[in-house]
Amino acid sequence: MNKVAIVTGGTRGIGKEISEGLIAEGYKIAAFYADNDAAAKAFKEKTEAKTYKVDVADLPACEKAVAKVERDLGPVGVLVNNAGITRDGMLHKMPEENWHVVIETNLTSCYNMCRAVITGMRDRGAGRIINISSINGQKGQLGQANYSAAKAGMLGFTKALALESARKGITVNAICPGYIKTEMTESMDSAVLESIVKQIPVGRMGTPKEIAALVSFLASDKAAFITGATLSANGGQYMS
Repeated sequence: MNKVAIVTGGTRGIGKEISEGLIAEGYKIAAFYADNDAAAKAFKEKTEAKTYKVDVADLPACEKAVAKVERDLGPVGVLVNNAGITRDGMLHKMPEENWHVVIETNLTSCYNMCRAVITGMRDRGAGRIINISSINGQKGQLGQANYSAAKAGMLGFTKALALESARKGITVNAICPGYIKTEMTESMDSAVLESIVKQIPVGRMGTPKEIAALVSFLASDKAAFITGATLSANGGQYMS
């Protein structure tokens, strides 16, 4: 399989660790990002990986970006759909735009990116697609009807595409992280964070490197018999 990987949301947080983990495994990385040019520049300087500014909610933009990646690096062997945003709020107060932007960025982006790579993977008879969902897509979360719906939708999408792709040598799996120690969680109110950690049986939040390790495993030949699966990485906070 071609060792070229696209990681959406690949220059910050969990995505950055995923990109760096795959680089360590010998992959050429194309890290897609939305708008944080400073973070993308810092990532590129550190890793020397290629970065691409792409609106993953836009299908033509995704198709154009994938074509450029394949010109720059070669055929895409691995796709990690990690890009995501939140626009939290109770449903009875949620503006319509906050529903649509989260669904488009978190869920429709999976269709867009997979649609852009799937034909090439089928033609080559090999590929790995890894979708980063969330514990809140499994159990729901107050104030996150939009986010939970998008992340739950990713799980159904994963299973359907896995069935379509299995005989073509393509595996499609999902990872559901729980609460992970990132810039976003570190900015949360300390009392709220403490109450969350109390709900985690292992007694701590996860690390981005732990999620990256799962991605590297699913991208490897060791995971060739795993498809349509959802791997939960949440310290025991939610078991399904």
